[in-house]
Amino acid sequence: MTTANERLGLAPTDPRPTTETHPVEDRRRTNPLFNDQPMKLGLFGTNCSYGLIMSHAETTYEATWEHTLAIAQRADALGFEALVPVARWKGFGGSTNFNGNCFETYTWAAGISQATENIAVCATSHLPTVHPIVAAKQATTIDRISHGRFGLNLVMGWVPPEMEMFGGEQREHDQRYAFGQAWIDYVNRLWTEEGSFDVDDEFFSGRDVEAYPKPYQDPRPALINAGNSKSGVDFSARNVDINFASLDTIENIAAYTSMVRNTARDQYQRDINVMTYGLVVCRDTEEEAKRDFQNVVDQGDWGAAGNVIKIALSGASQSFDHAREMSERFIAGWGGYPLVGTPEQVVDGLRQLHDAGMGGMIMGMIDYNEEMKYFGDEVLPLMIQAGLRTR
Repeated sequence: MTTANERLGLAPTDPRPTTETHPVEDRRRTNPLFNDQPMKLGLFGTNCSYGLIMSHAETTYEATWEHTLAIAQRADALGFEALVPVARWKGFGGSTNFNGNCFETYTWAAGISQATENIAVCATSHLPTVHPIVAAKQATTIDRISHGRFGLNLVMGWVPPEMEMFGGEQREHDQRYAFGQAWIDYVNRLWTEEGSFDVDDEFFSGRDVEAYPKPYQDPRPALINAGNSKSGVDFSARNVDINFASLDTIENIAAYTSMVRNTARDQYQRDINVMTYGLVVCRDTEEEAKRDFQNVVDQGDWGAAGNVIKIALSGASQSFDHAREMSERFIAGWGGYPLVGTPEQVVDGLRQLHDAGMGGMIMGMIDYNEEMKYFGDEVLPLMIQAGLRTR
């Protein structure tokens, strides 16, 4: 098959431009998501209005560039491993229009990467909204900016009103993962293959496709996915480095983490880490922590929570009475696993999560920037004493 250059009478493209001018590094040396900390720590949702709380509870947190940058730099200074943003194109309504004011995550990650030194900075990508060629190039650019600290959180596009904004209908659940597999296969080729290639499958077609430079991380940037269904777990086990999940009990968490790791090992002969997320409310006393958590719930945006749950349940009709317990988890932590109590109680909760197979937690906080100071002073030393952190 002739290439585009040959058809135009041009000299062929040199298939080896990355060797000398674009060095690569083993990602185990550059990306803290692959470090040896027993319980990795990160922040979740610091690029969106209201963060992880659907509530009017008082906080200094705001979705401005200056504030999200200050949060990122404080997390970096504390030695946290990761910053994971929420990708959002449309708010969830209610009295807060939860997450409606939101920074686009690739450009957000590029800016945060330039302004930090050690922490992994992720973009969260709704795969149907960005072509693999564009995504691969954007990811490589951020990976180069960060010197190998980039991670890509792969989302199949689960919110129908957002997909309709892009002029398409929501695909059926398993078909979204079929599309996602074709998408990441395409991106992986762009990141790793020298020269050019053709693509012709059910979802994509392209001739003489190429991408330079290649990512800084060898063999590729860190990949994350939060698929927890059968198709989601299979996608994670096959493709990514970290699966994110939040379940209701420690027993269910232990069963889930074991199942995900076994699926990756048995079906695809590879290892995978599993991490969780949730709201952390840590105070001097248990009473204070529970009071502040309850205040989030009491001032919650039940309209936004109801909208999220309707979408999550694929439009199933469910009253707030039947969904109240689930609604509280969404209001106070985006449905994550909450840790509420004294520093000792929070560390004990982190220990239980670790013992159940979780390798880390990306946290929401009512007031990220202010509460991280307390977390660094009171919680991190106890985590070291408990063997959950080495430094």
